[in-house]
Formats: sequence, structure tokens, C-alpha cells
Amino acid sequence: MNEKEQFLEEFNKGLHRIGKIMMILVIIVLVSVPFLMGAIFGVSPDMKGFLAGFAKVALIYFPVSIVEFLIYSPMLGAGGSYLSFVTGNVTNMKIPCAMNARDMAGTQVGTPENEIISTISVATSAIVTTLVIVVGVVLLVPLQPVLQNEVLLPAFNNVVPALFGALGLKYFAKSPQIAVIPLAFMSLLCIFVPSMISQTSTLLIPCGGLALLIGFILFKKGKL
Repeated sequence: MNEKEQFLEEFNKGLHRIGKIMMILVIIVLVSVPFLMGAIFGVSPDMKGFLAGFAKVALIYFPVSIVEFLIYSPMLGAGGSYLSFVTGNVTNMKIPCAMNARDMAGTQVGTPENEIISTISVATSAIVTTLVIVVGVVLLVPLQPVLQNEVLLPAFNNVVPALFGALGLKYFAKSPQIAVIPLAFMSLLCIFVPSMISQTSTLLIPCGGLALLIGFILFKKGKL
């Protein structure tokens, strides 16, 4: 093992150690806050109702969390994944930022260079998001007439679709033969079954599987 490989191995060990500690602390804080507030104010939820409600939510979010972890972690790398899952806004902020930074730097997924670029981009995104939120809170009252303007409300509701549409177009254009069938299938599904629009994380499984199958077939035929 050369010096570079040894450094990367030690770096990754330290990264995973810090990441796991921070994830555990965040989970403890998130779970303990409601119970702490209940202890301070002398109130507590009905545990039977709480468990019933939790079970209904868990049936949806447990599979979604597993799917998102399997899909997003290779794209973000170890450092970017820990930062993203702790700070949130993974789909609408961290993923686009990491993908754009990777394209600008010309790095490849799974390489040490991409790991560094992804971590820096996600960290920068988290810092910028925090600063924007601070500014937004300070200017919330002065900007209220603008934010509640009926003309601008449709634009605010379509920020995320517009963002991913712009990012997705670039990748669709690279491999249209792979993208066109999954894109058409999911578009028709969401048009005829509007309730599926809110299940985007779940739809990633069949959509991704279909894209992989098409890519495999085209590769076997020598068209890729």
C-alpha cells in the first residue's frame, strides 16, 4: 500500500467514525426533544395512538429511507452522505449541488476526487442554506407581501420540479435511448394516476430498474 492509499484509508476511517457519532447524536436529539418538552410542560401523548400513527408512517418512510440511502450514497460519497442525511434537503438541494459540482470538476463517481468534491459541495450547500434561512427569517415580515403575492405563488410551488427538470435534461440528452422509455412511462403514470406524484421516492425503484434493464440490453447489443 502506497502513501496515497494509506492516507485515503485513514481519512475514510476518520470520516466514518465522525459521521457515525454525529448521526447517533442527531437521532438522540431529534427523538429526545418531544419527550423533553413533554416532561417540562407535564404532558405526554397517548402511547397507543402514538404507536398506531407511527406504524402508518413507518410503513411508507422505512422503505423510502432504504431506497434513498441505496440510491443517493453512491452519488454523494461517504462524507457527502453523512452531511446530507444530517442537514436534510437531500433531494432538492444536496443532490443537485453535488451533481453539478461533479460535472464542473470532471470527476467520476466512486473516485477519491469525487469524494472530496461531493463533500465540499454538500458542506457549502448546507452553509449557504443556513445563511439564506437566517436572512429569510430576518426579512420575513418585510417580504411577506411579495411571498404571498398570488402571481408568484405558482412559481414557488414549482421550484423543485423546475430545478430537477433542468438537471435531468442534461443527463437525458446524453443517453436518450435509455431515458425516453422510463421518462414516458413515469410521465403517463403520474398523469393518469395523480396520487403517484407524491410517491417519487418509491417510483425510483421501478424507474431505475427499467433504465438499468434498457442499458444492459443496449450494452449487450453493442449500442452503448
